[in-house]
Amino acid sequence: MGGGRGEKPQNADETLHLRVDALRADETMQLRVPPPPEPPAPGGGRAERRRSARSAGRERSAGRERPAAVAAALGAAGRLFGPLAPYARRLAPYARRLRPVYPRPGRTGWRRWIPSWRQWTGATLTSFGLLAAFLVTAYAMTDIPSNLNSYATQQDNVYFWSDGTPMARTGWVQRQAMPLKDIPEDVRWAVLAAENESFYSDPGISVKGITRALFRTVGEGDTEGGSTITQQYVKNVYLTQNQTISRKFTEAMISLKLDNKMSKDQILEGYLNTSWFGRGTYGIQRAAQAYYGKDVGKLNASEAAVLASLLKGAGLYDPTLGKANHKRAVERWSWVLDRMVKIGKLSPEERARYTKFPEPLRTNPLYDTGEQSDYLVELAAQYAKKAGHLTDKQFDLGGYQIYTTFDRKRERALTDAVAKARKTARQDDPKVAKDGHYGAASVGADGRILAVYGGPDHRKQGFNESNATTVPAGTAFLPFVYAAGLEHGVHKTRSGPATPVTPDSVYDGDDGVPVTTPEGPYWDRSGKKVSAHNDGGTSYGPISLREALAKSVNTPFMQLGMDTGLEKVRQTAEASGLLSSSMGPQVPALALGNSTPSAIRMASGYATFAAEGNHTEPYSVRRITRNGSPIALALPHAKRAVGSEVAEDVTAALTDSFRAAHPEAAGTSGVSGKAGTADKDAAAWYVGTADSVSTAVVVYRIDLTKSLEPLPLKGLAGSAHSVPYALWSAATGIG
Repeated sequence: MGGGRGEKPQNADETLHLRVDALRADETMQLRVPPPPEPPAPGGGRAERRRSARSAGRERSAGRERPAAVAAALGAAGRLFGPLAPYARRLAPYARRLRPVYPRPGRTGWRRWIPSWRQWTGATLTSFGLLAAFLVTAYAMTDIPSNLNSYATQQDNVYFWSDGTPMARTGWVQRQAMPLKDIPEDVRWAVLAAENESFYSDPGISVKGITRALFRTVGEGDTEGGSTITQQYVKNVYLTQNQTISRKFTEAMISLKLDNKMSKDQILEGYLNTSWFGRGTYGIQRAAQAYYGKDVGKLNASEAAVLASLLKGAGLYDPTLGKANHKRAVERWSWVLDRMVKIGKLSPEERARYTKFPEPLRTNPLYDTGEQSDYLVELAAQYAKKAGHLTDKQFDLGGYQIYTTFDRKRERALTDAVAKARKTARQDDPKVAKDGHYGAASVGADGRILAVYGGPDHRKQGFNESNATTVPAGTAFLPFVYAAGLEHGVHKTRSGPATPVTPDSVYDGDDGVPVTTPEGPYWDRSGKKVSAHNDGGTSYGPISLREALAKSVNTPFMQLGMDTGLEKVRQTAEASGLLSSSMGPQVPALALGNSTPSAIRMASGYATFAAEGNHTEPYSVRRITRNGSPIALALPHAKRAVGSEVAEDVTAALTDSFRAAHPEAAGTSGVSGKAGTADKDAAAWYVGTADSVSTAVVVYRIDLTKSLEPLPLKGLAGSAHSVPYALWSAATGIG
């Protein structure tokens, strides 16, 4: 035997060599002797067992050959993490303690699989560390979006009458942003008491609310409130309303960042101006108008508490939507007021005064467009964009307050007069009245458009009859020819100097007088002599220009136009206010009104004479603001069109015309005017001035389903074309 008494004992797991006599001398038998069991260490059994288990694991892995690729990878890792080795050695003892050994030795049953308290502590700290690192990274990577939601920035545009009262509202949403300074403190604190009383002290998010929302999203498939006002504002202006975990997380990150970037007052102002209050309204200003018919600055604490209740859900808390809603609204209203007392923003004495629920209006009283107001809005919007240098995109985003020049009383008088005339026409001859159209406009001597009649209803007839260039001006154009002659004189020869013309200059007033040029008769393209004709074929003999204008004698003015020069006539008409695009062909008929000006432009032209020869382009907007801030507006300035003496002479002749045609109103001072008839009975006009306001009325017929060619009036304008004057006198208050 290879060992005997007194010899050194064999180490465990060593090979014992025995020589057996029966075998050949060079053969041996190998026996593996198992190691004796180690006695348990006294006292520290748990640590000893842990070391034994690790030693056994190392022994089991010893001797295994490592592939070359694995060896290379380990070498590279060693070089990479070598500098960290000193730190790793320091942490090794602690890591070994936390390293789980499963099943745990020395434990029985289910306890073998439960981690130790050290492992629980390590896992918890690691989780918190990873979570903190994730949140810090997410915060750093989250940017506040540069573009707001379209609904968050879009507002309505509000139009006001000349007296400052609201006229109409346009836009996809009902919203008007208000500065926080214009929102009373009672209104602000009613909202804060209802939604987020710790707003001024919180970091922008509510951990409790977010946790509750996440729990409900994961557990029940929806989310619950609990968001701060900052979070709600972020959701309104930067995110969608989708109730998802990712949206809630993004909302929290942006809220934290926004709270550090913006002041609390800025956030509150944005929230109050973007929140939904029901009845189609966004923002506290429109909500105040929709529910109580007043601006937000006039709300008291009780009314503010009702509006604050709507933020929880207008569909549930609008008291006008049913008994259940009313009951909820009253309870919520009372709760909000009590909360205001609790947080010290409403005294008990003030609270005691609010015992009766302030019932809101049954319907939204905000002004909508329709009928005549649409025509006014159309004119004002076009002018506002042009004069304010606003693009369509800018204007459509809204927020503008457009203060127009339209006079509410004049507009009502004009509209009522035309409505009455339409009704009478339908009763007298429905077939003729079916194609009847009425255009009218009143323009001040300073260019302000005070009233227009655009049609029966913009929603049924889109084009504006007061601004349409459809029918000829006829003899209502004669004052421009008269003014051109007085201003520029006449030429009897091509190269000779101009001869002055006065109101007393005499012309042939007979019917059928040939039109002449310095070279002789004027021939048209068909080779015929052109002659002038008076209405009804009446001849007046020699007649002064002033009398000819007063009596609307055509033949003198056709010749006066030729003598002055048709180009001069055109220039004078355009300088007085008519558009070049509406001017007719430059032929003798130009002097008899072959041009097709709109009612607005005809009124503007006559207003030039009332303004002593100074013309101001007609305008419909006097001031524009956006959310209270003024917008630069390029208002027109007066320009000299004709001399003051010429304007005075024209006005005197028009005064004679008015008095001769309407002797019953001859005693009225400061009134002048003239009727106008068009060739082939295509239109009937009356244009005149009263109290420095010129009004033009035109009546005509067109079948819009066929063409834009005028049809004969067939009595639509009344006997002797009395209807245009009746409308004019009603609009000016003369009749």
